[in-house]
Amino acid sequence: MASTQRLARIGVDVGGTFTDLVLYDPSRQLALTGKLLTTPEDPSIAIINGIKRILSEAGLQPSDLQSVVHGTTLVTNTIIERTGAVVGLITTSGFRDTIEIGRETRYDLYDLFLEMPPVIVPRARRLEVAERVTSEGEVLVDLDEDAVATAARQLVEDSKAEALAISFLHSYRSDRHEQRAAKIVRALYPSLPLSLSSQVAPEIREFERTTTTCANAYVQPLMHRYLDKLEAELVEVGFAGRLHIMLSSGGITTVREAKAFPIRLIESGPAAGAMAASFISRIAGLDRVISFDMGGTTAKICLIEDGQPDHKFDFEAGRVRRFQKGSGLPLKVSVVDMIEIGAGGGSLARVDTASGLLKVGPRSAGSVPGPVCYGRGGDQPTVTDADLVLGRLDPAYFLGGELELDVARVRRAFDDKISTAISLDVDEAALGVQRIVDETMAAATRMHLAEKGKDPRKYTLVAFGGAGPVHAFNLARLLKVEKMVVPLGAGVASALGFLVAPPATDMVRTKVSRLDAVDWAAINALYADMKAEGVNLLREAGAIEEQITFKATAEMRHRGQGFEIPVTLPPLVLSDEHLGAIRDIFFASYRAQFGRILEDSPIEVLNWRLACSAAGTDISIGLGHGVAGATLEDARRGTRKVKFEGHGWLDCAIYNRYLLPAGCKFPGPALVEERESTCVIGPDSLVLVDSASNLIIDLSRRQAAQTRVA
Repeated sequence: MASTQRLARIGVDVGGTFTDLVLYDPSRQLALTGKLLTTPEDPSIAIINGIKRILSEAGLQPSDLQSVVHGTTLVTNTIIERTGAVVGLITTSGFRDTIEIGRETRYDLYDLFLEMPPVIVPRARRLEVAERVTSEGEVLVDLDEDAVATAARQLVEDSKAEALAISFLHSYRSDRHEQRAAKIVRALYPSLPLSLSSQVAPEIREFERTTTTCANAYVQPLMHRYLDKLEAELVEVGFAGRLHIMLSSGGITTVREAKAFPIRLIESGPAAGAMAASFISRIAGLDRVISFDMGGTTAKICLIEDGQPDHKFDFEAGRVRRFQKGSGLPLKVSVVDMIEIGAGGGSLARVDTASGLLKVGPRSAGSVPGPVCYGRGGDQPTVTDADLVLGRLDPAYFLGGELELDVARVRRAFDDKISTAISLDVDEAALGVQRIVDETMAAATRMHLAEKGKDPRKYTLVAFGGAGPVHAFNLARLLKVEKMVVPLGAGVASALGFLVAPPATDMVRTKVSRLDAVDWAAINALYADMKAEGVNLLREAGAIEEQITFKATAEMRHRGQGFEIPVTLPPLVLSDEHLGAIRDIFFASYRAQFGRILEDSPIEVLNWRLACSAAGTDISIGLGHGVAGATLEDARRGTRKVKFEGHGWLDCAIYNRYLLPAGCKFPGPALVEERESTCVIGPDSLVLVDSASNLIIDLSRRQAAQTRVA
């Protein structure tokens, strides 16, 4: 029955293989989950169908929804595949080649045939106009307004540009020329998408600032069309609430900001998983967590400490070489700091013809044609197919029985494509696929933690995503992690992340100053301006102004150094009285990162940042599940043989996740099945179901056994 007040919310995560949904209705203390195959030809089809279905299950109408929160990989895919708009760039005279020259560095010094990432805007569509502002924001050369109009006409009418980017030198200090140029362009072409560097990335370093602005323009027309279409289709089915979008930084924002600055959505989907893991870590009382989100296409690894994920303010998109810094398009955006690995349930297994070795990923079968077991036309074995052969998945209970998996078809595909070529039987070939994908993820995780000076053995693994709980036990074993947590609804936890993430935004201004000579009045004016902008944006996103909190940071370095480190600042109104405290915080951060400090070297500040955030929503994903008075024996649904590395085929007890009572314990090996995922628990481990319905899996006995063997 429809409620008089709209309170229900839905989070929607569109992945490469599946579209995940979580509905939460606080008026009935109800949480429901849903999962269906993504429709890559038009992602909104799966979104609308999924929303209709989950509303029907909840007994609600679209008009009962307060909001829909959505994340998308559209921006990332567009840049990687280079399928964006035709973009023109107007820049300062003498600087049209900045984005191609870059930093004149080679990411591989010894590769004579080095492939550099292609530029977003070719030289023919990069035009110069006379203007110059100094690094102090003073006008040195007036803007040639006639040249701006001429350049705009040439780009739009002759070069058929669908969007324009304007990036002038030092516009981060004064945007007057960019704003005037924008007025000229909009007078000529009122509906043309336009990106200004002083709005997209108002900070120092013209190469990164210009590439970010061009990338924003590159995806802007596509994102406009996508969001307009999605909003129209939601209205058509009766939705009268607000559509919110997840930012790469882990906050949610308005459609207006998403349309104006779509480049801030480049890690939108993965960020939701990190926010879900942060929420889970807080309710489970964990202060150090490795977030492991494995879906159908990729696996994402993120460090979470004290309930918050790591953040960074630069990102490389579309790398020519995976994990090779410098081989991608550099962007100045705020993102959750994580690594993505081409290892998912749909990752394709093959035998390399040159070496004769078994390879897995990074290419994925996606949702079309999908893994062989789906029976939708796929003929190349995938990780999911290997999991099925090894007994990890129930062919009759995939997606709660909606999709029946074809084991015989999978075994034939393994025999044809893999087993014969490497002279192994199907079971061993499938185990080889599992070993490779798990070792790939473990190696990437070790590298990510090592770069931060962290030891994985001191962390708890929180696993989710459709394939995450299937592979988490092996990953934890390889990392020597002693405890892992798998939440209820793990298969759709990223969609949960959309609902628990707070309205939030990040802003930055550049004013380079020696710390001992900072003009605090000017800095306080910068922060006041950023605070007002952030409050207006978050109010539009549904936040209550009194609940908005602010965190000020500065990016600082010793004078003469090339890179800076973030330093948390005292309250927003700063003065000379804070100098000593700021200097001490800088030295502490510097020592933590580099192991030493340079006390006599002058300190300078480059960028001043402000993070604005409102309160998120606490949700119990366990609400609406479970049966009162159920026992562990009620949850048991038989046994199935599963093949484990080093153990062979073992009988595993199978448990219905929705009937497991809080406080119950059981040993591995075991399988815990729910609609959207299966948790595989290996031998020599113990499982506890906590009060929030999380599976707390203790691997310490297994690690001790391995140590004794070694």
